[in-house]
Amino acid sequence: MRASLLLVVCWAAGLHAQDARHTVTLDDIDALRDVSDPQISPDGNWVAYSVSAVDTARDQDDSDIWMVSWDGARSVRLTRSPASEHTPRWSADGRYLAFLSDRDDPHESDQLWLLSRAGGEAERVTDLPGGVSDYAWAPDGKRLALIADDPDPDAQVDGDTTTKTARPIVVDRFRFKEDETGYVTDRRQHLYLFDMASHAADLVTSGDYDEMSPSWSPDGRSIAFVSRRGPEPDRTDNYDIFVVDAKPGAEPRQLTTFAGGDSDPGWGGRGPAWSPDGRTIAYVQGGPPGLIYYAVQNVAVIPAAGGTPRVLTPGLDRQVLSPAWSADGGSVLFLLEDDRVYHLARVPAGGGPVERMVEGRRTLADMSAGTGGKIAVLSSTPSEPSEIYAVDGGNLRRLTHQNDAWLARVKLSKVEEVSFRSSDGTPINGFVVKPPDYQPGRRYPTILRLHGGPVWQLFNDFSNVDWQLYAAQGYVVIGVNPRGSSGRGQDFSRAIWAAWGEKDSKDVLAGVDYLVAAGVADPDRLGIGGHSYGGILTDQVIARDRRFKAAVSDAGQGNAIGGYGTDQYALEYEIELGKPWEKRDTWLRNSYPFFHADRIVTPTMFICGQLDFNVPLVNSEQMYQALKSLG
Repeated sequence: MRASLLLVVCWAAGLHAQDARHTVTLDDIDALRDVSDPQISPDGNWVAYSVSAVDTARDQDDSDIWMVSWDGARSVRLTRSPASEHTPRWSADGRYLAFLSDRDDPHESDQLWLLSRAGGEAERVTDLPGGVSDYAWAPDGKRLALIADDPDPDAQVDGDTTTKTARPIVVDRFRFKEDETGYVTDRRQHLYLFDMASHAADLVTSGDYDEMSPSWSPDGRSIAFVSRRGPEPDRTDNYDIFVVDAKPGAEPRQLTTFAGGDSDPGWGGRGPAWSPDGRTIAYVQGGPPGLIYYAVQNVAVIPAAGGTPRVLTPGLDRQVLSPAWSADGGSVLFLLEDDRVYHLARVPAGGGPVERMVEGRRTLADMSAGTGGKIAVLSSTPSEPSEIYAVDGGNLRRLTHQNDAWLARVKLSKVEEVSFRSSDGTPINGFVVKPPDYQPGRRYPTILRLHGGPVWQLFNDFSNVDWQLYAAQGYVVIGVNPRGSSGRGQDFSRAIWAAWGEKDSKDVLAGVDYLVAAGVADPDRLGIGGHSYGGILTDQVIARDRRFKAAVSDAGQGNAIGGYGTDQYALEYEIELGKPWEKRDTWLRNSYPFFHADRIVTPTMFICGQLDFNVPLVNSEQMYQALKSLG
């Protein structure tokens, strides 16, 4: 009897705790912590990482450096300033943990800071006028390779309080706009050699090129980096790997000569990775250059002394990211994209079958390989925000718990994977989220959410927390990965080549048809929206279909012609669509929403950023004006 009573009391207590949770609100979204950039210490005992949170009072993100012990028992916050600290990196001897921050910099440029493991406050060690964008420790712990921008000639000089008229912005480059940068001038970012003892930063490379992703050879004599060079580098995406002696003014040696992008920084992830013996460099080799971002990349290796590269993942037909060497140098680890997931994989350095080390319906977004074969990854699922895990065999052991309290407060709706067929029979995949109190047999207002890219996809991760917000308000949400998405091979991605909105519109509409046929979606209460290419596709869909009662086009575009010369994609436009004056019909075909705006009946909200140079304001303004003209 007493045991039964205890069971009832425990069950009631559990029910009360469950009821105490609430569905997701806007305030909950602001309260999420974004974990990123795991870095295993040289002794393997700690993992440093960044945690970013929204400071609603100042209307900006605030990032800090943390570290967690390898057993997960201890978690230490290392920085607390109101400025953002990020990009933690250990010195080879483990004595220092460096990071980048714009704190105390009058120009709000990132500088290099050091934390001594012996204790004490962080010390700022660089004062470069253009700021530091990337860096890497030398194996001896006495030097660092820095990537720093050329100084801004118009920047206010410290101590000068006079008001000066801004000089005209002068540009003469083919690519003259860049997201976040704005107008691109002749300022470049170069490789510097920084000495820890003297705090002197000496220029290693110069010229009308940009250097990125520095990586030291194990013997400390050379630095590999990525650069786009040639007679007019702005007219190509042909990034190559270069190697330079670690001394000021040394002449770089070009290592790769592939016509496409090698370790293209636009894809994120890491740059070139030296093997433990220093003889080989692993990197990501781009796909056919004529396919731009529709191409599928491969893991490749090349002798550090020069020679012929060897592709380690031929025929894989999936995107790869962030190659790193195993501790024994026998294999190359990397992140492997597949349908709605990112896995951890490895391939023998001499070639052979690809082994998936960590699988499952989850997304691994970053990885750090340390001594003794230790591996830390950044992982999330639709029900778990990103946290850092240790890889134990094929299993994951959780190290950080930054969002445990958040998860204890909220009640999440289940995110279901779904598959269906487009109107021409093509299999299409996606996700569905239903309200927490969903009742089978009842039809619900439904929102179709579209991803950006176009070569991207919706993953089994926690990035779409806004879906939980909509579900909490009684909506069903469907997210679709139409043709053009990544994760299913090169042919699937390039199926929309120079024909935006044609096949992919049919694919996303098939997702709505699927839910209507299943008795879930109310066909009379449908909404649609997306960001970037998701905004572009939203414009395409509402110009082709009238079923939606509301649309949100966020950083979208309805007139491709209006994008040429006003955004950063002139090269990509010319490769895919041709020059507007030579391929006018192709450009008109891809500008369908604007030139068929009279077919749109869906009330639409356009969201755009005044300083957005990726998909600029003008694209939304044109569509707004067209629909306003039509009433």
